[in-house]
Amino acid sequence: MSNTSNSGVIVPADAYKKARLDVWTMFNNAAAKSNAVNLGQGFMNFPVEDFIKQAGAEAIVKDSCAQYPNPRGTARLLNALANRYSDSLNRKIDPNSEVMVAAGANEGGRNETVVIEPAFDQYAPNVSIANGKTVYVPMRVDPSLKPESNTISSNEWKVDMAELEAAINERTKILVLNTPHNPTGKVFTLEELTEIANLAKKYNLLVISDEVYENLYYDNVKHVSIASIDGMYERTLIVGSMGKLFSVTGWRIGWLIGPEHLVSPCLAVHKRTVFVACSPIQEACATAFEQALVNGYFDRQREEYVSRRQKLMDAFDSVGLPYSVPHGSYFLLVNANKVKIPENFEIPDHIRERGKGFILSYFFTTEIGIGCIPPAEFYSDANVPLADDYIRFAFCKTDDIFEETKKRLAKVTKSY
Repeated sequence: MSNTSNSGVIVPADAYKKARLDVWTMFNNAAAKSNAVNLGQGFMNFPVEDFIKQAGAEAIVKDSCAQYPNPRGTARLLNALANRYSDSLNRKIDPNSEVMVAAGANEGGRNETVVIEPAFDQYAPNVSIANGKTVYVPMRVDPSLKPESNTISSNEWKVDMAELEAAINERTKILVLNTPHNPTGKVFTLEELTEIANLAKKYNLLVISDEVYENLYYDNVKHVSIASIDGMYERTLIVGSMGKLFSVTGWRIGWLIGPEHLVSPCLAVHKRTVFVACSPIQEACATAFEQALVNGYFDRQREEYVSRRQKLMDAFDSVGLPYSVPHGSYFLLVNANKVKIPENFEIPDHIRERGKGFILSYFFTTEIGIGCIPPAEFYSDANVPLADDYIRFAFCKTDDIFEETKKRLAKVTKSY
Protein backbone atom coordinates (compact mmCIF):
# COMPACT_ATOMS: atom_id res chain seq x y z
CA MET A 1 0.00 0.00 0.00
CA SER A 2 2.86 2.44 0.74
CA ASN A 3 6.60 2.83 1.05
CA THR A 4 9.10 5.29 2.52
CA SER A 5 10.88 7.92 0.43
CA ASN A 6 14.53 8.89 0.89
CA SER A 7 13.39 11.78 3.08
CA GLY A 8 11.61 9.40 5.43
CA VAL A 9 8.13 10.52 4.35
CA ILE A 10 5.51 7.79 3.95
CA VAL A 11 4.13 7.87 0.41
CA PRO A 12 1.36 5.83 -1.21
CA ALA A 13 2.14 3.11 -3.71
CA ASP A 14 2.20 4.29 -7.35
CA ALA A 15 -1.07 2.53 -8.16
CA TYR A 16 -2.83 4.83 -5.68
CA LYS A 17 -0.91 8.11 -5.67
CA LYS A 18 -1.16 8.56 -9.46
CA ALA A 19 -4.94 8.50 -9.43
CA ARG A 20 -6.47 11.63 -10.94
CA LEU A 21 -9.92 13.06 -10.41
CA ASP A 22 -12.40 10.49 -11.63
CA VAL A 23 -14.71 11.39 -14.48
CA TRP A 24 -17.87 10.67 -12.45
CA THR A 25 -17.04 13.21 -9.75
CA MET A 26 -15.83 15.68 -12.36
CA PHE A 27 -18.99 15.69 -14.44
CA ASN A 28 -21.52 15.13 -11.66
CA ASN A 29 -20.09 18.23 -9.98
CA ALA A 30 -20.24 20.17 -13.25
CA ALA A 31 -23.85 19.07 -13.83
CA ALA A 32 -24.87 20.08 -10.30
CA LYS A 33 -23.25 23.51 -10.54
CA SER A 34 -24.83 24.14 -13.94
CA ASN A 35 -28.28 22.83 -12.97
CA ALA A 36 -27.99 20.44 -15.90
CA VAL A 37 -30.35 17.54 -16.46
CA ASN A 38 -28.12 14.62 -15.60
CA LEU A 39 -27.81 12.01 -18.33
CA GLY A 40 -24.23 11.35 -17.31
CA GLN A 41 -23.73 8.60 -14.76
CA GLY A 42 -25.86 5.51 -15.34
CA PHE A 43 -28.04 5.63 -12.25
CA MET A 44 -31.82 5.43 -12.47
CA ASN A 45 -34.03 8.33 -11.40
CA PHE A 46 -37.29 6.38 -11.67
CA PRO A 47 -38.87 4.49 -8.75
CA VAL A 48 -37.80 0.93 -8.06
CA GLU A 49 -40.67 -1.51 -8.61
CA ASP A 50 -42.67 -2.17 -5.46
CA PHE A 51 -41.93 -5.89 -5.25
CA ILE A 52 -38.19 -5.14 -5.12
CA LYS A 53 -38.55 -2.44 -2.47
CA GLN A 54 -40.83 -4.72 -0.46
CA ALA A 55 -38.21 -7.48 -0.64
CA GLY A 56 -35.64 -5.08 0.78
CA ALA A 57 -37.96 -3.81 3.53
CA GLU A 58 -38.86 -7.32 4.64
CA ALA A 59 -35.25 -8.51 4.61
CA ILE A 60 -33.93 -5.70 6.79
CA VAL A 61 -36.17 -6.68 9.73
CA LYS A 62 -35.38 -10.39 9.60
CA ASP A 63 -33.24 -11.48 12.52
CA SER A 64 -31.73 -14.13 10.28
CA CYS A 65 -30.27 -11.36 8.09
CA ALA A 66 -28.70 -9.35 10.91
CA GLN A 67 -25.42 -11.25 11.15
CA TYR A 68 -22.59 -12.35 8.87
CA PRO A 69 -23.72 -14.54 5.99
CA ASN A 70 -21.54 -17.22 4.48
CA PRO A 71 -18.69 -15.42 2.61
CA ARG A 72 -19.71 -17.21 -0.59
CA GLY A 73 -23.24 -15.83 -0.24
CA THR A 74 -26.56 -16.71 1.31
CA ALA A 75 -27.94 -20.10 0.33
CA ARG A 76 -31.14 -18.62 -1.03
CA LEU A 77 -29.35 -16.19 -3.36
CA LEU A 78 -26.79 -18.76 -4.46
CA ASN A 79 -29.65 -21.05 -5.45
CA ALA A 80 -31.50 -18.25 -7.27
CA LEU A 81 -28.36 -17.39 -9.25
CA ALA A 82 -27.59 -21.02 -10.01
CA ASN A 83 -31.11 -21.48 -11.36
CA ARG A 84 -30.93 -18.36 -13.52
CA TYR A 85 -27.58 -19.18 -15.09
CA SER A 86 -28.35 -22.88 -15.47
CA ASP A 87 -31.14 -21.76 -17.81
CA SER A 88 -29.14 -19.16 -19.74
CA LEU A 89 -25.99 -21.30 -20.10
CA ASN A 90 -27.89 -24.55 -20.68
CA ARG A 91 -25.88 -26.42 -18.07
CA LYS A 92 -26.34 -27.27 -14.41
CA ILE A 93 -24.66 -24.68 -12.18
CA ASP A 94 -23.68 -25.84 -8.68
CA PRO A 95 -24.65 -23.10 -6.19
CA ASN A 96 -22.10 -24.39 -3.66
CA SER A 97 -19.04 -24.21 -5.88
CA GLU A 98 -19.74 -22.27 -9.10
CA VAL A 99 -21.30 -19.08 -7.72
CA MET A 100 -19.96 -16.31 -5.48
CA VAL A 101 -21.74 -13.17 -4.27
CA ALA A 102 -19.67 -9.98 -4.22
CA ALA A 103 -20.07 -6.51 -2.78
CA GLY A 104 -21.01 -5.05 -6.13
CA ALA A 105 -19.88 -6.18 -9.58
CA ASN A 106 -16.68 -4.10 -9.35
CA GLU A 107 -15.33 -6.40 -6.63
CA GLY A 108 -15.80 -9.42 -8.86
CA GLY A 109 -13.30 -8.57 -11.34
CA ARG A 110 -5.69 -9.60 -12.91
CA ASN A 111 -0.42 -10.83 -15.35
CA GLU A 112 -1.07 -9.19 -18.66
CA THR A 113 -4.68 -8.52 -19.54
CA VAL A 114 -6.19 -7.69 -22.94
CA VAL A 115 -9.06 -5.21 -22.79
CA ILE A 116 -11.31 -4.27 -25.71
CA GLU A 117 -11.89 -0.51 -25.92
CA PRO A 118 -13.87 1.55 -25.23
CA ALA A 119 -13.88 -0.10 -21.82
CA PHE A 120 -15.44 0.73 -18.46
CA ASP A 121 -12.92 2.72 -16.47
CA GLN A 122 -12.68 0.20 -13.62
CA TYR A 123 -10.97 -2.54 -15.64
CA ALA A 124 -7.49 -1.03 -16.04
CA PRO A 125 -7.20 0.24 -12.42
CA ASN A 126 -8.13 -3.23 -11.16
CA VAL A 127 -5.32 -4.73 -13.25
CA SER A 128 -2.87 -2.03 -12.15
CA ILE A 129 -3.59 -2.45 -8.45
CA ALA A 130 -2.81 -6.15 -8.87
CA ASN A 131 0.53 -5.17 -10.46
CA GLY A 132 -0.62 -6.35 -13.87
CA LYS A 133 -0.33 -4.76 -17.30
CA THR A 134 -3.25 -3.86 -19.55
CA VAL A 135 -2.99 -4.19 -23.33
CA TYR A 136 -5.68 -2.39 -25.31
CA VAL A 137 -7.41 -3.35 -28.54
CA PRO A 138 -9.94 -0.80 -29.82
CA MET A 139 -13.22 -1.35 -31.58
CA ARG A 140 -13.59 0.82 -34.65
CA VAL A 141 -16.34 2.03 -36.96
CA ASP A 142 -15.75 1.82 -40.70
CA PRO A 143 -15.21 5.47 -41.70
CA SER A 144 -17.06 4.87 -44.97
CA LEU A 145 -20.24 4.75 -42.89
CA LYS A 146 -19.65 8.45 -42.08
CA PRO A 147 -20.74 8.24 -38.42
CA GLU A 148 -20.13 11.99 -38.08
CA SER A 149 -23.21 12.58 -40.21
CA ASN A 150 -25.12 9.26 -40.24
CA THR A 151 -26.87 7.35 -37.49
CA ILE A 152 -25.51 3.79 -37.44
CA SER A 153 -26.08 0.52 -35.64
CA SER A 154 -24.04 0.07 -32.48
CA ASN A 155 -23.01 -3.30 -33.89
CA GLU A 156 -20.95 -1.41 -36.48
CA TRP A 157 -18.40 -0.99 -33.69
CA LYS A 158 -16.15 -3.94 -34.53
CA VAL A 159 -13.05 -5.65 -33.22
CA ASP A 160 -10.38 -6.57 -35.76
CA MET A 161 -9.75 -10.19 -34.79
CA ALA A 162 -6.26 -10.14 -36.33
CA GLU A 163 -5.42 -7.10 -34.22
CA LEU A 164 -6.84 -8.81 -31.16
CA GLU A 165 -4.72 -11.91 -31.77
CA ALA A 166 -1.61 -9.77 -32.33
CA ALA A 167 -2.08 -8.24 -28.87
CA ILE A 168 -1.75 -11.67 -27.24
CA ASN A 169 1.67 -12.95 -26.21
CA GLU A 170 3.21 -15.48 -23.82
CA ARG A 171 2.52 -13.18 -20.85
CA THR A 172 -1.17 -12.73 -21.64
CA LYS A 173 -3.41 -14.53 -19.17
CA ILE A 174 -6.74 -12.70 -19.24
CA LEU A 175 -9.13 -11.18 -21.77
CA VAL A 176 -11.88 -8.84 -20.57
CA LEU A 177 -15.11 -8.82 -22.57
CA ASN A 178 -18.21 -6.67 -22.03
CA THR A 179 -21.52 -7.48 -23.71
CA PRO A 180 -24.05 -5.89 -23.86
CA HIS A 181 -21.51 -3.09 -24.11
CA ASN A 182 -20.98 0.16 -22.26
CA PRO A 183 -20.74 2.75 -23.78
CA THR A 184 -21.47 1.76 -27.39
CA GLY A 185 -24.61 -0.32 -26.83
CA LYS A 186 -23.15 -3.10 -28.97
CA VAL A 187 -24.31 -6.67 -28.36
CA PHE A 188 -21.62 -9.05 -29.58
CA THR A 189 -22.95 -11.57 -32.08
CA LEU A 190 -22.51 -15.32 -31.72
CA GLU A 191 -20.08 -15.20 -34.65
CA GLU A 192 -17.95 -12.56 -32.94
CA LEU A 193 -18.04 -14.38 -29.63
CA THR A 194 -17.02 -17.61 -31.33
CA GLU A 195 -13.99 -15.92 -32.90
CA ILE A 196 -12.99 -14.50 -29.51
CA ALA A 197 -13.58 -17.89 -27.89
CA ASN A 198 -11.32 -19.55 -30.44
CA LEU A 199 -8.51 -17.15 -29.53
CA ALA A 200 -9.09 -17.77 -25.81
CA LYS A 201 -8.83 -21.51 -26.33
CA LYS A 202 -5.85 -21.22 -28.68
CA TYR A 203 -3.83 -19.15 -26.21
CA ASN A 204 -5.25 -20.63 -22.98
CA LEU A 205 -6.75 -17.38 -21.72
CA LEU A 206 -9.15 -16.71 -18.86
CA VAL A 207 -12.09 -14.63 -20.06
CA ILE A 208 -13.72 -12.23 -17.62
CA SER A 209 -17.11 -11.59 -19.16
CA ASP A 210 -18.80 -8.45 -17.84
CA GLU A 211 -22.49 -9.15 -18.41
CA VAL A 212 -24.06 -6.69 -15.99
CA TYR A 213 -26.47 -5.52 -18.72
CA GLU A 214 -27.45 -9.10 -19.56
CA ASN A 215 -31.19 -8.41 -19.60
CA LEU A 216 -30.99 -5.17 -21.59
CA TYR A 217 -30.94 -6.19 -25.24
CA TYR A 218 -33.26 -4.84 -27.92
CA ASP A 219 -34.48 -5.18 -31.48
CA ASN A 220 -33.60 -8.39 -33.28
CA VAL A 221 -30.56 -9.20 -31.18
CA LYS A 222 -30.25 -11.34 -28.08
CA HIS A 223 -27.53 -11.46 -25.46
CA VAL A 224 -25.42 -14.62 -25.58
CA SER A 225 -22.80 -15.38 -22.94
CA ILE A 226 -19.41 -16.46 -24.24
CA ALA A 227 -19.49 -19.05 -21.43
CA SER A 228 -22.23 -20.89 -23.32
CA ILE A 229 -19.93 -21.61 -26.28
CA ASP A 230 -18.45 -25.09 -26.39
CA GLY A 231 -15.24 -25.30 -24.36
CA MET A 232 -15.58 -21.84 -22.83
CA TYR A 233 -17.34 -22.35 -19.51
CA GLU A 234 -14.16 -23.91 -18.09
CA ARG A 235 -12.20 -20.71 -18.78
CA THR A 236 -14.80 -17.98 -18.16
CA LEU A 237 -15.91 -15.93 -15.16
CA ILE A 238 -19.24 -14.15 -15.67
CA VAL A 239 -19.71 -10.92 -13.75
CA GLY A 240 -23.31 -9.93 -12.91
CA SER A 241 -25.01 -7.10 -11.05
CA MET A 242 -28.19 -6.69 -9.05
CA GLY A 243 -27.96 -2.92 -9.55
CA LYS A 244 -28.46 -3.16 -13.30
CA LEU A 245 -30.96 -6.05 -13.25
CA PHE A 246 -33.24 -4.54 -10.61
CA SER A 247 -32.49 -0.80 -10.91
CA VAL A 248 -30.93 -0.55 -7.45
CA THR A 249 -27.38 0.60 -8.13
CA GLY A 250 -26.96 1.71 -4.50
CA TRP A 251 -27.60 -1.77 -3.10
CA ARG A 252 -24.16 -2.97 -4.26
CA ILE A 253 -24.64 -6.67 -4.84
CA GLY A 254 -22.83 -8.46 -7.65
CA TRP A 255 -21.75 -12.02 -8.38
CA LEU A 256 -19.40 -14.31 -10.20
CA ILE A 257 -20.46 -17.41 -12.11
CA GLY A 258 -17.91 -19.92 -13.30
CA PRO A 259 -16.19 -23.27 -12.73
CA GLU A 260 -15.04 -24.09 -9.21
CA HIS A 261 -11.34 -23.81 -10.06
CA LEU A 262 -11.87 -20.14 -11.05
CA VAL A 263 -14.45 -19.11 -8.47
CA SER A 264 -12.54 -20.54 -5.47
CA PRO A 265 -9.51 -18.22 -5.78
CA CYS A 266 -11.86 -15.24 -6.10
CA LEU A 267 -13.65 -16.36 -2.95
CA ALA A 268 -10.29 -16.52 -1.14
CA VAL A 269 -9.57 -12.89 -2.10
CA HIS A 270 -13.12 -11.88 -1.18
CA LYS A 271 -12.68 -13.32 2.33
CA ARG A 272 -9.52 -11.26 2.87
CA THR A 273 -10.95 -7.99 1.59
CA VAL A 274 -14.65 -7.32 2.19
CA PHE A 275 -15.24 -10.80 3.75
CA VAL A 276 -18.99 -10.85 3.07
CA ALA A 277 -21.61 -8.97 1.07
CA CYS A 278 -24.57 -7.36 2.84
CA SER A 279 -26.85 -10.09 4.21
CA PRO A 280 -30.27 -8.37 4.02
CA ILE A 281 -29.65 -7.14 0.47
CA GLN A 282 -28.70 -10.66 -0.58
CA GLU A 283 -32.00 -11.86 0.84
CA ALA A 284 -33.83 -9.11 -1.03
CA CYS A 285 -32.03 -10.03 -4.24
CA ALA A 286 -33.02 -13.68 -3.89
CA THR A 287 -36.65 -12.70 -3.32
CA ALA A 288 -36.57 -10.35 -6.33
CA PHE A 289 -35.25 -13.12 -8.59
CA GLU A 290 -37.92 -15.54 -7.40
CA GLN A 291 -40.74 -13.07 -7.95
CA ALA A 292 -39.40 -11.80 -11.27
CA LEU A 293 -39.78 -15.30 -12.67
CA VAL A 294 -43.56 -15.11 -12.25
CA ASN A 295 -44.44 -11.42 -12.56
CA GLY A 296 -42.95 -10.70 -16.00
CA TYR A 297 -40.46 -8.17 -14.67
CA PHE A 298 -37.60 -8.84 -17.08
CA ASP A 299 -39.76 -8.60 -20.20
CA ARG A 300 -41.39 -5.46 -18.84
CA GLN A 301 -38.00 -3.95 -18.08
CA ARG A 302 -36.80 -4.38 -21.66
CA GLU A 303 -40.01 -2.90 -23.08
CA GLU A 304 -39.66 0.16 -20.86
CA TYR A 305 -36.06 0.67 -21.89
CA VAL A 306 -36.98 0.46 -25.57
CA SER A 307 -39.42 3.32 -24.95
CA ARG A 308 -36.82 5.37 -23.06
CA ARG A 309 -34.25 4.77 -25.77
CA GLN A 310 -36.64 5.99 -28.45
CA LYS A 311 -37.41 9.21 -26.58
CA LEU A 312 -33.76 10.09 -26.21
CA MET A 313 -33.02 9.21 -29.84
CA ASP A 314 -35.96 11.41 -30.89
CA ALA A 315 -34.44 14.30 -28.97
CA PHE A 316 -31.15 14.06 -30.87
CA ASP A 317 -32.95 13.46 -34.17
CA SER A 318 -34.71 16.79 -33.60
CA VAL A 319 -31.39 18.64 -33.83
CA GLY A 320 -29.74 16.44 -36.43
CA LEU A 321 -27.03 14.91 -34.25
CA PRO A 322 -26.24 11.32 -35.29
CA TYR A 323 -25.61 8.44 -32.91
CA SER A 324 -25.05 4.72 -32.63
CA VAL A 325 -28.41 3.00 -32.11
CA PRO A 326 -27.82 0.94 -28.93
CA HIS A 327 -28.94 -2.67 -29.16
CA GLY A 328 -28.06 -3.23 -25.51
CA SER A 329 -27.28 -1.52 -22.17
CA TYR A 330 -28.78 1.95 -21.56
CA PHE A 331 -26.39 4.42 -23.14
CA LEU A 332 -26.61 6.51 -26.30
CA LEU A 333 -23.28 7.33 -27.94
CA VAL A 334 -23.77 10.59 -29.85
CA ASN A 335 -21.39 11.84 -32.52
CA ALA A 336 -21.05 15.60 -31.96
CA ASN A 337 -18.43 16.24 -34.64
CA LYS A 338 -20.47 19.08 -36.13
CA VAL A 339 -20.62 20.99 -32.82
CA LYS A 340 -18.08 23.80 -32.67
CA ILE A 341 -16.97 25.14 -29.31
CA PRO A 342 -17.17 28.96 -29.21
CA GLU A 343 -13.80 30.66 -28.84
CA ASN A 344 -14.97 32.55 -25.75
CA PHE A 345 -16.17 29.41 -23.93
CA GLU A 346 -14.32 29.13 -20.63
CA ILE A 347 -12.66 25.76 -20.17
CA PRO A 348 -11.08 24.85 -16.81
CA ASP A 349 -7.53 23.56 -16.98
CA HIS A 350 -8.50 20.14 -15.55
CA ILE A 351 -10.90 19.74 -18.49
CA ARG A 352 -8.69 21.23 -21.19
CA GLU A 353 -5.77 18.96 -20.32
CA ARG A 354 -7.94 15.88 -20.94
CA GLY A 355 -8.55 16.73 -24.61
CA LYS A 356 -11.31 17.36 -27.14
CA GLY A 357 -13.77 14.74 -25.88
CA PHE A 358 -13.73 16.15 -22.36
CA ILE A 359 -14.10 19.70 -23.65
CA LEU A 360 -17.08 18.70 -25.79
CA SER A 361 -18.78 16.94 -22.87
CA TYR A 362 -18.08 19.88 -20.57
CA PHE A 363 -19.64 22.22 -23.14
CA PHE A 364 -22.80 20.10 -23.31
CA THR A 365 -22.99 19.87 -19.52
CA THR A 366 -22.39 23.51 -18.60
CA GLU A 367 -23.49 25.47 -21.68
CA ILE A 368 -26.30 23.35 -23.13
CA GLY A 369 -27.36 22.11 -19.69
CA ILE A 370 -27.34 18.36 -20.37
CA GLY A 371 -25.05 16.29 -18.17
CA CYS A 372 -23.05 13.64 -20.01
CA ILE A 373 -19.83 11.62 -19.86
CA PRO A 374 -16.87 11.75 -22.28
CA PRO A 375 -16.20 8.28 -23.72
CA ALA A 376 -12.55 9.38 -23.92
CA GLU A 377 -12.35 8.19 -20.31
CA PHE A 378 -12.99 4.67 -21.60
CA TYR A 379 -9.86 4.65 -23.80
CA SER A 380 -6.14 4.29 -23.23
CA ASP A 381 -4.08 7.41 -23.93
CA ALA A 382 -2.94 6.11 -27.32
CA ASN A 383 -6.52 5.58 -28.52
CA VAL A 384 -8.23 8.62 -27.00
CA PRO A 385 -8.47 10.32 -30.44
CA LEU A 386 -10.98 7.62 -31.44
CA ALA A 387 -13.37 9.20 -28.92
CA ASP A 388 -12.84 12.86 -29.81
CA ASP A 389 -16.25 13.30 -31.45
CA TYR A 390 -18.35 11.24 -29.05
CA ILE A 391 -20.46 11.94 -25.97
CA ARG A 392 -22.26 9.35 -23.82
CA PHE A 393 -25.79 9.91 -22.51
CA ALA A 394 -27.69 7.53 -20.22
CA PHE A 395 -31.36 6.77 -20.89
CA CYS A 396 -32.15 5.08 -17.57
CA LYS A 397 -34.24 8.17 -16.83
CA THR A 398 -37.85 9.39 -16.67
CA ASP A 399 -39.87 11.05 -19.43
CA ASP A 400 -39.60 14.54 -17.92
CA ILE A 401 -35.82 14.31 -18.27
CA PHE A 402 -36.13 13.42 -21.96
CA GLU A 403 -38.60 16.26 -22.53
CA GLU A 404 -36.29 18.77 -20.87
CA THR A 405 -33.34 17.36 -22.79
CA LYS A 406 -35.14 17.95 -26.08
CA LYS A 407 -35.91 21.56 -25.11
CA ARG A 408 -32.33 22.28 -24.11
CA LEU A 409 -30.89 20.62 -27.21
CA ALA A 410 -32.47 23.33 -29.35
CA LYS A 411 -29.68 25.57 -28.07
CA VAL A 412 -26.95 23.36 -29.53
CA THR A 413 -27.92 24.12 -33.14
CA LYS A 414 -26.37 27.58 -32.68
CA SER A 415 -23.00 25.81 -32.52
CA TYR A 416 -23.13 24.42 -36.07
